Amino acid sequence: MSVGKNGRDSSPSARWDLGRIVAELRASRGKSQERRRDGAIIEMPSREALREIIDGLFAALFPTHFGLADFTEEGVDYFVGHKLDATLRILLQQIERELQFASPDGESERARRAFEITHRFAERLPHVRALLETDILAAYQGDPAARSIEEVRFCYPGITGITHHRLAHELYLLDLPLLARIIAELAHSATGIDIHPGADIDGSFFIDHGTGVVIGETAKVGKRVRLYQAVTLGAKRFPVGENGALVKGNARHPIIEDDVIIYAGATILGRVTIGHNSTIGGNVWLTRDVPPNSSVTQALARGEAFDDGGGI
Repeated sequence: MSVGKNGRDSSPSARWDLGRIVAELRASRGKSQERRRDGAIIEMPSREALREIIDGLFAALFPTHFGLADFTEEGVDYFVGHKLDATLRILLQQIERELQFASPDGESERARRAFEITHRFAERLPHVRALLETDILAAYQGDPAARSIEEVRFCYPGITGITHHRLAHELYLLDLPLLARIIAELAHSATGIDIHPGADIDGSFFIDHGTGVVIGETAKVGKRVRLYQAVTLGAKRFPVGENGALVKGNARHPIIEDDVIIYAGATILGRVTIGHNSTIGGNVWLTRDVPPNSSVTQALARGEAFDDGGGI
Protein backbone atom coordinates (compact mmCIF):
# COMPACT_ATOMS: atom_id res chain seq x y z
CA MET A 1 0.00 0.00 0.00
CA SER A 2 1.23 3.49 -0.87
CA VAL A 3 0.56 6.18 1.75
CA GLY A 4 0.46 9.88 0.85
CA LYS A 5 1.46 12.91 2.89
CA ASN A 6 -2.00 13.11 4.41
CA GLY A 7 -1.76 9.52 5.61
CA ARG A 8 -4.33 8.23 3.08
CA ASP A 9 -3.93 5.33 0.69
CA SER A 10 -2.59 6.91 -2.54
CA SER A 11 -2.57 3.78 -4.72
CA PRO A 12 -4.34 4.15 -8.09
CA SER A 13 -7.14 1.86 -6.96
CA ALA A 14 -7.93 4.01 -3.94
CA ARG A 15 -7.38 7.31 -5.70
CA TRP A 16 -10.00 6.59 -8.38
CA ASP A 17 -12.22 4.30 -6.26
CA LEU A 18 -11.53 1.62 -8.90
CA GLY A 19 -12.86 -1.23 -6.79
CA ARG A 20 -16.39 0.20 -6.84
CA ILE A 21 -16.21 1.19 -10.52
CA VAL A 22 -14.95 -2.23 -11.63
CA ALA A 23 -17.71 -3.92 -9.63
CA GLU A 24 -20.37 -1.73 -11.25
CA LEU A 25 -18.95 -2.43 -14.72
CA ARG A 26 -19.07 -6.17 -13.97
CA ALA A 27 -22.71 -5.87 -12.94
CA SER A 28 -23.50 -3.95 -16.11
CA ARG A 29 -21.86 -6.62 -18.28
CA GLY A 30 -23.83 -9.30 -16.52
CA LYS A 31 -27.10 -7.53 -17.35
CA SER A 32 -26.44 -6.73 -21.00
CA GLN A 33 -23.41 -8.05 -22.84
CA GLU A 34 -21.49 -10.84 -21.21
CA ARG A 35 -21.94 -14.22 -22.87
CA ARG A 36 -20.97 -17.41 -21.08
CA ARG A 37 -21.27 -21.08 -21.89
CA ASP A 38 -20.42 -23.81 -19.37
CA GLY A 39 -19.06 -21.16 -17.04
CA ALA A 40 -16.47 -19.84 -19.52
CA ILE A 41 -16.43 -16.38 -21.09
CA ILE A 42 -16.85 -16.62 -24.87
CA GLU A 43 -14.08 -14.93 -26.83
CA MET A 44 -15.33 -12.69 -29.60
CA PRO A 45 -13.59 -12.58 -33.00
CA SER A 46 -10.65 -10.20 -33.14
CA ARG A 47 -10.52 -7.16 -35.43
CA GLU A 48 -6.73 -7.32 -35.35
CA ALA A 49 -6.77 -10.96 -36.47
CA LEU A 50 -9.27 -10.17 -39.25
CA ARG A 51 -7.03 -7.34 -40.44
CA GLU A 52 -4.10 -9.78 -40.57
CA ILE A 53 -6.28 -12.26 -42.47
CA ILE A 54 -7.25 -9.66 -45.05
CA ASP A 55 -3.61 -8.63 -45.53
CA GLY A 56 -2.70 -12.28 -46.01
CA LEU A 57 -5.48 -12.84 -48.53
CA PHE A 58 -4.52 -9.71 -50.48
CA ALA A 59 -0.97 -11.09 -50.69
CA ALA A 60 -2.16 -14.56 -51.74
CA LEU A 61 -4.53 -13.22 -54.39
CA PHE A 62 -2.06 -10.67 -55.79
CA PRO A 63 1.39 -11.89 -54.70
CA THR A 64 3.45 -9.75 -57.06
CA HIS A 65 1.63 -6.62 -55.85
CA PHE A 66 0.97 -7.22 -52.13
CA GLY A 67 3.48 -10.01 -51.47
CA LEU A 68 7.23 -9.82 -51.94
CA ALA A 69 9.11 -7.64 -54.37
CA ASP A 70 11.04 -10.29 -56.32
CA PHE A 71 9.75 -13.70 -57.36
CA THR A 72 10.85 -16.52 -59.56
CA GLU A 73 8.11 -18.46 -61.35
CA GLU A 74 8.39 -21.30 -58.83
CA GLY A 75 8.74 -18.88 -55.94
CA VAL A 76 5.34 -17.29 -56.54
CA ASP A 77 3.48 -20.56 -56.03
CA TYR A 78 5.53 -21.39 -52.95
CA PHE A 79 4.80 -17.97 -51.46
CA VAL A 80 1.07 -18.22 -52.21
CA GLY A 81 0.84 -21.70 -50.67
CA HIS A 82 2.75 -20.66 -47.55
CA LYS A 83 0.81 -17.42 -47.15
CA LEU A 84 -2.55 -19.14 -47.65
CA ASP A 85 -1.75 -21.87 -45.13
CA ALA A 86 -0.74 -19.33 -42.47
CA THR A 87 -3.75 -17.12 -43.21
CA LEU A 88 -6.29 -19.94 -43.23
CA ARG A 89 -5.01 -21.18 -39.87
CA ILE A 90 -5.75 -17.78 -38.36
CA LEU A 91 -9.13 -17.69 -40.10
CA LEU A 92 -9.96 -21.13 -38.69
CA GLN A 93 -9.47 -19.79 -35.15
CA GLN A 94 -11.71 -16.81 -35.81
CA ILE A 95 -14.42 -19.00 -37.33
CA GLU A 96 -14.32 -21.17 -34.20
CA ARG A 97 -14.84 -18.03 -32.13
CA GLU A 98 -17.89 -16.98 -34.13
CA LEU A 99 -19.34 -20.49 -33.94
CA GLN A 100 -18.78 -20.52 -30.19
CA PHE A 101 -20.59 -17.21 -29.96
CA ALA A 102 -23.50 -18.25 -32.19
CA SER A 103 -23.88 -22.02 -31.83
CA PRO A 104 -24.73 -24.37 -28.94
CA ASP A 105 -22.64 -27.18 -30.50
CA GLY A 106 -19.99 -28.89 -28.44
CA GLU A 107 -16.29 -28.16 -28.87
CA SER A 108 -15.50 -31.08 -31.18
CA GLU A 109 -18.47 -30.37 -33.45
CA ARG A 110 -17.56 -26.67 -33.63
CA ALA A 111 -13.99 -27.60 -34.57
CA ARG A 112 -15.25 -29.91 -37.33
CA ARG A 113 -17.61 -27.28 -38.69
CA ALA A 114 -14.95 -24.57 -38.53
CA PHE A 115 -12.52 -26.68 -40.56
CA GLU A 116 -15.19 -27.50 -43.15
CA ILE A 117 -16.18 -23.83 -43.52
CA THR A 118 -12.54 -22.73 -43.82
CA HIS A 119 -11.96 -25.35 -46.52
CA ARG A 120 -15.05 -24.22 -48.45
CA PHE A 121 -13.95 -20.59 -48.20
CA ALA A 122 -10.49 -21.46 -49.53
CA GLU A 123 -12.03 -23.29 -52.50
CA ARG A 124 -13.82 -20.07 -53.51
CA LEU A 125 -10.69 -17.93 -53.66
CA PRO A 126 -9.95 -18.59 -57.37
CA HIS A 127 -13.52 -17.47 -58.17
CA VAL A 128 -13.07 -14.33 -56.04
CA ARG A 129 -9.82 -13.49 -57.78
CA ALA A 130 -11.39 -13.90 -61.22
CA LEU A 131 -14.19 -11.50 -60.27
CA LEU A 132 -11.70 -8.99 -58.91
CA GLU A 133 -9.77 -9.03 -62.19
CA THR A 134 -12.98 -7.95 -63.96
CA ASP A 135 -13.47 -5.17 -61.40
CA ILE A 136 -9.91 -3.91 -61.83
CA LEU A 137 -10.22 -3.92 -65.62
CA ALA A 138 -13.57 -2.07 -65.40
CA ALA A 139 -11.94 0.62 -63.25
CA TYR A 140 -9.02 0.99 -65.63
CA GLN A 141 -11.25 1.20 -68.70
CA GLY A 142 -13.81 3.43 -67.01
CA ASP A 143 -11.51 6.13 -65.62
CA PRO A 144 -9.57 8.31 -68.09
CA ALA A 145 -7.26 9.34 -65.23
CA ALA A 146 -6.04 5.76 -64.72
CA ARG A 147 -2.55 5.38 -66.19
CA SER A 148 -2.10 1.64 -65.56
CA ILE A 149 -3.69 -1.50 -64.16
CA GLU A 150 -1.12 -1.38 -61.34
CA GLU A 151 -2.23 2.12 -60.34
CA VAL A 152 -5.83 0.92 -60.14
CA ARG A 153 -4.95 -2.18 -58.14
CA PHE A 154 -2.75 -0.35 -55.65
CA CYS A 155 -4.43 3.01 -55.26
CA TYR A 156 -8.16 2.98 -56.00
CA PRO A 157 -10.41 2.94 -52.92
CA GLY A 158 -13.17 1.33 -54.98
CA ILE A 159 -10.93 -1.67 -55.62
CA THR A 160 -9.96 -1.87 -51.95
CA GLY A 161 -13.65 -1.73 -51.01
CA ILE A 162 -14.82 -4.35 -53.51
CA THR A 163 -11.92 -6.69 -52.62
CA HIS A 164 -12.95 -6.60 -48.97
CA HIS A 165 -16.56 -7.05 -50.01
CA ARG A 166 -16.00 -10.08 -52.21
CA LEU A 167 -14.12 -11.82 -49.40
CA ALA A 168 -16.69 -10.78 -46.79
CA HIS A 169 -19.55 -11.90 -49.04
CA GLU A 170 -18.14 -15.43 -49.21
CA LEU A 171 -18.06 -15.58 -45.40
CA TYR A 172 -21.60 -14.20 -45.28
CA LEU A 173 -22.77 -16.98 -47.61
CA LEU A 174 -21.10 -19.48 -45.27
CA ASP A 175 -23.27 -18.21 -42.37
CA LEU A 176 -20.52 -16.19 -40.69
CA PRO A 177 -22.21 -12.76 -40.56
CA LEU A 178 -20.07 -11.40 -37.73
CA LEU A 179 -16.70 -12.07 -39.39
CA ALA A 180 -18.12 -10.78 -42.67
CA ARG A 181 -19.34 -7.58 -41.04
CA ILE A 182 -16.01 -6.93 -39.33
CA ILE A 183 -14.23 -7.21 -42.69
CA ALA A 184 -16.78 -4.87 -44.27
CA GLU A 185 -16.25 -2.33 -41.50
CA LEU A 186 -12.47 -2.49 -41.94
CA ALA A 187 -13.01 -1.41 -45.55
CA HIS A 188 -15.57 1.19 -44.49
CA SER A 189 -13.10 2.74 -42.05
CA ALA A 190 -10.31 2.79 -44.65
CA THR A 191 -12.24 4.00 -47.70
CA GLY A 192 -15.55 5.54 -46.64
CA ILE A 193 -17.32 2.89 -48.76
CA ASP A 194 -20.01 1.03 -46.79
CA ILE A 195 -21.06 -2.23 -48.50
CA HIS A 196 -23.02 -4.72 -46.43
CA PRO A 197 -21.49 -8.19 -46.90
CA GLY A 198 -24.89 -9.57 -47.89
CA ALA A 199 -25.10 -7.42 -51.04
CA ASP A 200 -24.94 -9.52 -54.22
CA ILE A 201 -22.60 -7.78 -56.71
CA ASP A 202 -21.74 -9.24 -60.12
CA GLY A 203 -18.52 -8.76 -62.07
CA SER A 204 -16.93 -5.69 -63.69
CA PHE A 205 -18.14 -3.46 -60.85
CA PHE A 206 -16.55 -0.02 -60.53
CA ILE A 207 -16.93 2.55 -57.77
CA ASP A 208 -15.22 5.78 -58.84
CA HIS A 209 -13.86 7.99 -56.01
CA GLY A 210 -16.02 6.04 -53.57
CA THR A 211 -16.39 8.17 -50.45
CA GLY A 212 -19.90 7.99 -49.03
CA VAL A 213 -21.18 5.06 -51.11
CA VAL A 214 -23.69 2.91 -49.20
CA ILE A 215 -25.00 -0.45 -50.47
CA GLY A 216 -27.52 -2.31 -48.32
CA GLU A 217 -27.72 -5.97 -47.35
CA THR A 218 -30.28 -7.19 -49.90
CA ALA A 219 -29.16 -5.06 -52.86
CA LYS A 220 -28.50 -6.91 -56.12
CA VAL A 221 -26.09 -5.38 -58.62
CA GLY A 222 -25.66 -6.71 -62.15
CA LYS A 223 -22.68 -6.80 -64.49
CA ARG A 224 -20.70 -3.73 -65.60
CA VAL A 225 -22.34 -1.33 -63.14
CA ARG A 226 -20.58 1.94 -62.30
CA LEU A 227 -21.24 4.06 -59.22
CA TYR A 228 -19.81 7.42 -58.25
CA GLN A 229 -19.26 8.90 -54.79
CA ALA A 230 -22.10 9.35 -52.28
CA VAL A 231 -24.49 6.96 -54.04
CA THR A 232 -26.93 5.18 -51.72
CA LEU A 233 -28.68 1.90 -52.51
CA GLY A 234 -30.80 1.82 -49.39
CA ALA A 235 -34.08 0.79 -47.82
CA LYS A 236 -37.18 2.96 -48.06
CA ARG A 237 -38.87 1.80 -44.88
CA PHE A 238 -38.37 -0.67 -42.05
CA PRO A 239 -41.44 -2.86 -41.37
CA VAL A 240 -42.24 -3.59 -37.74
CA GLY A 241 -43.52 -7.00 -36.64
CA GLU A 242 -46.33 -7.79 -34.21
CA ASN A 243 -43.87 -7.76 -31.31
CA GLY A 244 -42.83 -4.20 -32.15
CA ALA A 245 -39.36 -5.20 -33.39
CA LEU A 246 -38.02 -4.52 -36.87
CA VAL A 247 -38.59 -7.33 -39.37
CA LYS A 248 -35.21 -8.79 -40.34
CA GLY A 249 -34.09 -10.34 -43.60
CA ASN A 250 -36.76 -9.13 -46.02
CA ALA A 251 -35.71 -7.88 -49.47
CA ARG A 252 -35.69 -4.09 -49.04
CA HIS A 253 -32.88 -2.73 -51.21
CA PRO A 254 -32.69 -1.96 -54.95
CA ILE A 255 -31.98 -4.25 -57.87
CA ILE A 256 -29.56 -2.67 -60.33
CA GLU A 257 -29.50 -4.48 -63.66
CA ASP A 258 -26.56 -4.76 -66.08
CA ASP A 259 -24.74 -1.78 -67.61
CA VAL A 260 -26.20 0.90 -65.32
CA ILE A 261 -24.35 4.10 -64.42
CA ILE A 262 -25.34 5.98 -61.25
CA TYR A 263 -23.79 9.41 -60.78
CA ALA A 264 -22.67 11.17 -57.61
CA GLY A 265 -25.13 11.76 -54.80
CA ALA A 266 -27.98 9.69 -56.25
CA THR A 267 -30.21 7.96 -53.69
CA ILE A 268 -32.23 4.88 -54.67
CA LEU A 269 -34.47 3.44 -51.96
CA GLY A 270 -36.60 0.35 -51.59
CA ARG A 271 -36.99 -2.87 -53.57
CA VAL A 272 -37.10 -1.09 -56.90
CA THR A 273 -35.48 -2.18 -60.16
CA ILE A 274 -33.25 0.03 -62.28
CA GLY A 275 -33.47 -1.47 -65.77
CA HIS A 276 -30.40 -2.41 -67.76
CA ASN A 277 -28.45 0.19 -69.74
CA SER A 278 -29.94 3.07 -67.74
CA THR A 279 -28.24 6.22 -66.48
CA ILE A 280 -29.21 7.85 -63.17
CA GLY A 281 -28.05 11.45 -62.85
CA GLY A 282 -26.38 13.11 -59.90
CA ASN A 283 -28.44 13.88 -56.75
CA VAL A 284 -31.51 12.08 -58.11
CA TRP A 285 -33.89 10.64 -55.49
CA LEU A 286 -35.65 7.46 -56.67
CA THR A 287 -38.23 5.26 -55.00
CA ARG A 288 -39.77 3.71 -58.12
CA ASP A 289 -38.80 1.29 -60.87
CA VAL A 290 -36.96 2.62 -63.90
CA PRO A 291 -37.43 0.80 -67.24
CA PRO A 292 -34.42 -0.35 -69.28
CA ASN A 293 -32.53 2.18 -71.42
CA SER A 294 -33.74 5.13 -69.34
CA SER A 295 -32.02 8.38 -68.43
CA VAL A 296 -33.19 9.95 -65.17
CA THR A 297 -32.03 13.44 -64.20
CA GLN A 298 -33.18 16.30 -62.01
CA ALA A 299 -35.48 18.92 -63.52
CA LEU A 300 -33.51 21.70 -65.21
CA ALA A 301 -32.90 24.69 -62.97
CA ARG A 302 -34.04 28.02 -64.42
CA GLY A 303 -31.41 30.74 -64.64
CA GLU A 304 -31.54 34.32 -65.91
CA ALA A 305 -28.79 36.86 -66.50
CA PHE A 306 -29.47 40.56 -66.13
CA ASP A 307 -27.46 43.10 -68.09
CA ASP A 308 -26.63 46.65 -67.08
CA GLY A 309 -28.05 46.30 -63.60
CA GLY A 310 -31.47 45.16 -64.82
CA GLY A 311 -33.66 43.28 -62.38
CA ILE A 312 -37.01 41.63 -62.02
